[in-house]
Amino acid sequence: MNLPNSLTLARIFLVPLLVVVLWTEFEGKELVGAAIFSVAALTDWLDGFLARRQKQVTTFGQLMDPLADKLLVTAALISLVQMELAPAWMVAIILGRELGVTVLRSLAWSRGVTIPASPLGKVKMMSQVIAILLLILGREHLREFFVLGQIALWVVVATALASALEYYRRFTLAGMPPKSPGFDPASPPAAAEREAVTDRKDQRLASPS
Repeated sequence: MNLPNSLTLARIFLVPLLVVVLWTEFEGKELVGAAIFSVAALTDWLDGFLARRQKQVTTFGQLMDPLADKLLVTAALISLVQMELAPAWMVAIILGRELGVTVLRSLAWSRGVTIPASPLGKVKMMSQVIAILLLILGREHLREFFVLGQIALWVVVATALASALEYYRRFTLAGMPPKSPGFDPASPPAAAEREAVTDRKDQRLASPS
């Protein structure tokens, strides 16, 4: 297994550790949780960078990298709701968007169409990382961070909705199934063939038995 894939697996293994730290009461858990999330978010950038630079892009990495991202973000956001740092309805919108976009891209892929990542989706991902870090650190230590984290969370919700609409638009434009081959009744070749069949029937009827 190459280094980029190892970093992706490491990010997945950090997810349960992050949840345990954030859900357990002990002094300094916010700093420990923020450190774990920062390392995991760093591997998200690093594995893609190394895979492209070292030309080690694999099918395993392409499948597991987005899965690791979704596991990390989902675990962090649900933990924020449990810690009463983020409204449940906002987290529901963000996670619902993730599920919807995943379904759309999977349907398009099954039809042989690839929907590229939206620039708004990248903005959303960066906003998520910033919002989660600020909210965790702002719980007990820096209240100013908590306010900034709330603002960043609103940015996440806005970009999540906007990017979801963008993905749906791309799906309807590029992800529609191709027309199945067959005769078009209005096409000239089909009309000509019908006339030829009619002529042959008339000739058979006119011929002596």
